[in-house]
Amino acid sequence: MRVAVGVPVDRAFDYATGGLGALPRGTIVVVPFGPRQLNGIVLGPGDGSIPRESLKAVIRAAPLPPVSDIFVQFVERVTAWTMAPLGSVARMALSQPKALLPPPQQKLFRRSDPPPDGEKLTTARRRVADVLATAGALTSPELQRESGVSAGVISGMERAGSLEALLVDSDRPPPRPGRLQGPALSADQMAATTSIAAALGKGFVPFLLDGVTGSGKTEVYFDAVQRVLDAGKQVLILLPEIALSAGWKARFADRFGVLPQEWHSDVREGVKRKVWRYALTGDASVIVGARSALFLPFDNLGLIVVDEEHEHAYKQEDQVIYQARDMAVLRARLEGCPIILASATPSLESWVNAGMVGDPPRYQRIALPNRIGKATLPEIQSVDMRRTPPERGRWLAPPLVAAIEQRLEDGEQSLLFLNRRGYAPLTLCGSCGHKLTCPNCDSWMVMHRLAGRLRCHHCGFEARPSHDCSHCGEKDSMQACGPGVERLAEEVLQRFPEARFGVFSSDTVTSPASAEAFVSSVTAGEVDIIIGTQMAAKGHHFPNLTLVGIVDADLGLAGGDLRAAERSFQMLAQVAGRAGREDRPGLAMLQTLDADNAVMQALLSGDRDAFLKSESEARRLAAMPPYSRLAALVISASDEARLHKAVRALESVRPHFNGVGIFGPNMAPLAFLRGRYRARALIQSEKNIDIQAVINGWITAASMPSGVRLQIDIDPYNFL
Repeated sequence: MRVAVGVPVDRAFDYATGGLGALPRGTIVVVPFGPRQLNGIVLGPGDGSIPRESLKAVIRAAPLPPVSDIFVQFVERVTAWTMAPLGSVARMALSQPKALLPPPQQKLFRRSDPPPDGEKLTTARRRVADVLATAGALTSPELQRESGVSAGVISGMERAGSLEALLVDSDRPPPRPGRLQGPALSADQMAATTSIAAALGKGFVPFLLDGVTGSGKTEVYFDAVQRVLDAGKQVLILLPEIALSAGWKARFADRFGVLPQEWHSDVREGVKRKVWRYALTGDASVIVGARSALFLPFDNLGLIVVDEEHEHAYKQEDQVIYQARDMAVLRARLEGCPIILASATPSLESWVNAGMVGDPPRYQRIALPNRIGKATLPEIQSVDMRRTPPERGRWLAPPLVAAIEQRLEDGEQSLLFLNRRGYAPLTLCGSCGHKLTCPNCDSWMVMHRLAGRLRCHHCGFEARPSHDCSHCGEKDSMQACGPGVERLAEEVLQRFPEARFGVFSSDTVTSPASAEAFVSSVTAGEVDIIIGTQMAAKGHHFPNLTLVGIVDADLGLAGGDLRAAERSFQMLAQVAGRAGREDRPGLAMLQTLDADNAVMQALLSGDRDAFLKSESEARRLAAMPPYSRLAALVISASDEARLHKAVRALESVRPHFNGVGIFGPNMAPLAFLRGRYRARALIQSEKNIDIQAVINGWITAASMPSGVRLQIDIDPYNFL
């Protein structure tokens, strides 16, 4: 039989069944792989290329039901699309090895039936018997707590035959979501839920839930979740960042009476083991998680929701490189279930797929054009930094300072947004101009003054800062250049010494628990001014926040990224949408040096659709996605000469096809990263061309030197 082994190799392997009989497709097995024993997934019969007597035998099958054929198809299709090694994708699907073993056993105690002859119960033992008469069976710690006795009493009753011990699985299925009354829906929400409800249970239907910030998109898809649960099926909800889920989980609990099962990097391995098994057995009704939750082996999936579907965090950039939004659509198609893509600022791909620029619609668009209740969209103003610049060495312009002062006087909250962590992005010598760079990367070291460290945001290298220049030897010459959120906090403290402020970034809020605590403190009115990166931009509902100040609205517009304008618009619109979400009007102020930029004009006019149409036409004229196919090859080596040899090898067999353009390979803009030298090639093709076949033929024909790593990125988001 053919097995996809969970190790990064690009093919499956044949094994003998080893006396286990015919194992169906999807069976999880343990197989010998060199000196190791590894987990794998049975794909089907072997190809017969190896004599049966030469095959190694499967060691054992996992004590679990097979994963579904649909899930195996999903693994195969992801492998084919991303061109990642089959074993790497299989390893993602089998990410919890302990879940493949029998669950831990737990010792319970119950009353012996019948009780031993001549049994005499002390007062303490009588309390134990009374508790078990109601509870049935409990663990020793539970019995001690409920009965108010010591462990010795329970062990003594066991020895006397008054209690019977039994071993059971320690995993207890999570409680099922209930049906609680949700908030009253607006007319727009009612129309949206009716449209989605009509499609449930009728196969694959993709929806684009397109609603302005604060329009109640979550309650709309919660209605769909409830209907799918009532039909006895499972639901997967993807969120782009775990910081988004703190307030979201509370809303879920209010709606369904229980918390969902979670899956993300901060969930403990023991909990992940259970969630993986619950997905397979169907005991997990709703799982909410980051992009990797897409690779859980659901037994009966009835709905997928991708919240904030435009978020670039859905793109995984290492190991198996994939776009989770697109793979979620693939999985929904295979599962034959609806998928809801929700956003206030849809990705251009989803916008085009919804037929909004004249192409035949592939997605059904549902619009929520208004905020809930009395809330209205915030007014957006630009602050021209050329006309009203801040004082030297400061970053907040006078109009924004005045607006913050007014909010403080009125008892309202403000958010200052700067998508740059740390204190300063660059440190240089004021004498010779030497810039502090990372020894492992072609990047500047970022000053983190709160931690007292210089950090590389690419590889994580740290160093202790010095006031003296290591290049020219000048004393006390090193200067911090540009602001990060820490430097902005310093200015807030100087300008508004009585104000309570907090910094909301991944450096200060490092876990879901700390994110939840920060959000709770803001909601409770304990913070007057929030200073935040993109963590503060999405999914949070702060009722008393009426002002958003975007400190550097031009940040992110420069460079050769084809999605720079789209991404900047989405980010700034989402940040602005944090203001005025209750009955008080909101104001967003954009500090900019280029108020005439198309992104700024779209934000100021509120005409998102015109911006998307313009951006779409620009992509069409440039033959860029979503109107073409795009892929990147990233070649890297620890030795620069070896990298150049690999580049020459690729250049010598460069393919030539009509409708295909190949650019490079050339040294990457970030030519040295994490201790490896890098080159990039970009492959562009018409949509009807199998770009994976073009790439496979190219790299197969090239004779690559050893020690060179080649990564393939289908539909790249990162061009560095």
